[in-house]
Amino acid sequence: MSTVETFHYDNKIVRDFSIATIAWGLVGFLVGLIVALKLVFPDFLGFIPVLSYGRLRPLHTNAVIFAFAGNAIFVGVYYSLQRLCKARMFSDMLSKIHFWGWQLIIVSAALTLPLGITTSKEYAELEWPIDIAITLVWVAFGANMFGTILKRREKHLYVAIWFYISTFLTVALLHVVNSFELPVSFLKSYSFYAGVQDALVQWWYGHNAVAFFLTTPFLGMMYYFIPKAANRPVFSYRLSIIHFWALIFIYIWAGPHHLLYTALPDWAQSLGVVFSFMLIAPSWGGMINGLMTLRGAWDRVREDPVLKFMVVGVTAYGMSTFEGPMMSLKNVNAITHYTDYVIGHVHIGALAWNGGLAFGVLYYVIPKMFRTNIFSNKLANFHFWAATLGIAFYAIPLYWGGITQSLMWKEFTSEGVLRYPNFLETVTQIIPMYAMRAVGGTLYIMGASVGAYNLYKTAKSGALVANEEAHAAPLSAEAEPTGTYWHRVLEGRPIQFALFSLVAVVIGGVVEYIPTILIKSNIPTISSVKPYTPLEIEGRDIYIKEGCVGCHSQMVRPFRSETVRYGEYSKAGEFVYDHPFLWGSKRTGPDLHRVGGKYPDSWHYMHFKNPQTISPGSIMPAYPWLLDTKVDQSHIEGKIITLRRLGVPYPDGFEKQANADMKAQSEIVAKRLADGGAQVDPQSEMVALIAYLQRLGTDIKHAPKEEIEGSKPQADAK
Repeated sequence: MSTVETFHYDNKIVRDFSIATIAWGLVGFLVGLIVALKLVFPDFLGFIPVLSYGRLRPLHTNAVIFAFAGNAIFVGVYYSLQRLCKARMFSDMLSKIHFWGWQLIIVSAALTLPLGITTSKEYAELEWPIDIAITLVWVAFGANMFGTILKRREKHLYVAIWFYISTFLTVALLHVVNSFELPVSFLKSYSFYAGVQDALVQWWYGHNAVAFFLTTPFLGMMYYFIPKAANRPVFSYRLSIIHFWALIFIYIWAGPHHLLYTALPDWAQSLGVVFSFMLIAPSWGGMINGLMTLRGAWDRVREDPVLKFMVVGVTAYGMSTFEGPMMSLKNVNAITHYTDYVIGHVHIGALAWNGGLAFGVLYYVIPKMFRTNIFSNKLANFHFWAATLGIAFYAIPLYWGGITQSLMWKEFTSEGVLRYPNFLETVTQIIPMYAMRAVGGTLYIMGASVGAYNLYKTAKSGALVANEEAHAAPLSAEAEPTGTYWHRVLEGRPIQFALFSLVAVVIGGVVEYIPTILIKSNIPTISSVKPYTPLEIEGRDIYIKEGCVGCHSQMVRPFRSETVRYGEYSKAGEFVYDHPFLWGSKRTGPDLHRVGGKYPDSWHYMHFKNPQTISPGSIMPAYPWLLDTKVDQSHIEGKIITLRRLGVPYPDGFEKQANADMKAQSEIVAKRLADGGAQVDPQSEMVALIAYLQRLGTDIKHAPKEEIEGSKPQADAK
């Protein structure tokens, strides 16, 4: 007979992550509302650099993804893993290191991003010392998780644990590969990759940050908490197997769908489209498995706030995973990409799927850990309806606005000219939609605030069971009986399971990325493309610091509507010295890849000083501090050396003359500005930024015709 062992679950770590989830969630939502209001009222909060749109936007995305959703993941994992393994977490010390390390990373993001210390790479904006800290804390989390799995008292790994394992392994892989960068200084680095390669790696990471940080761990939570809350078994064990393996294998291939019609090689785009469309099947299989688990318990959904939030969350998962594959089809992508439609899509996932699951889990675990009931079901219902209506008021106007915006960009008159040649016309048309988005965000925050109060009062009405007593027999070493389903055998071998999971996700990344490095024809050479001058390097870094890439793309696609509006479409060979790439993912403002030489320097000066004087009705904020802030020239030698190490062909010793070159070019730009009636300090950031903008897209004008022909997309070349 087996001896029953007594042990204790660690609820204190779950409580700590719960508090962090709520606190950071409110911060992230508030910053998001501020960002939304700035698109309606550009002067909102004044002209303070740290509160500008470009610097707050990455703070908002990082706060919601890594602070709110990240802490929610750890609430679900630490609570469910212990109970599924019938074991306390492997190490209380590792739990504490994980918790405090993760919070310090969030604080470091909150300090650096508003200061403009950023890599500019979406969802990976944090600089290299913080990247290293993320790696170390993530390893601590993984060691704690696998240690717990290995000392479990339950032989078979439940489906939720499958998703937790794949999350840990894949996020580690994505983060490390995408974070290859060479430091210039303590808080400045350049991406190891350039141009097309950087874009491919970034969206291999960026899309799969959504897949393996915002999806797979929440699916694991779905598989644990919905059956628990509904008191029903999972609908289909075999469907969960198909869901898991198909999802992790297919998801990793989908990144290139963010880069359709760009300079990315056509074969990589096609792979992204095919696998993105295939994602519908496993994703909807998971949604059906989650919702069908509620069979026989739907009457309880009316009363139970936990189930309400989870049902909305899983439904939103189904909606998002239908939208995503549809938007990856080239004919649909041609309409939705670069528009606010994408922003609506993302927030259905973040606010409804991740938010719904997160709040559902919190409403479940906090009463359990404090041995009490939810303080007020009425307040919980208010939270639910405010959040749900907020999501609707947020997403629907952006869907409407995004389609309106795209159709206006593409519309021609009967004479064959653009009906809306002024980009600003397409912006002012959708400002009411931006206002409605802000209303939706306000409703969501109201609901979250009420939810935070309700959960606080719930905790206060009980007492935390910090070490919850549990009993279970030790793990038996008996072999599986003959005829056991094959997957059950694999579930009893966590190391082999982890290795198979890793292989499943590595295949796609290797097939997509390696050819762009090894096959030269994927990125044709254009001899006229030259490295940036020292002043242009500084201007580019200012562009990155101010978050200009959050509103402007640098990628003209081969559409008639875009080449007529912006100029010659972008070629892969134009970006070979771009560390990092700056193609962007949103056009709140027009594309800038061909802006060089389009306007005089004085136009740019006035546009930064007060955009409304140049473009009445513009929602671009002013950047008056660019006039008063001098370029920091102390790192230009290090920047030149670092870029040379990355393959940019600066001659040996060039760094010694960089400051002199910078001074000479800045005086030329300042003189042109003076001739246009603008007196500017040659050392100001304004001068450097203008120099960079005036360089954009101009090298191609001097390229040999045969090189341009060799860079054409296949369809055009034909």
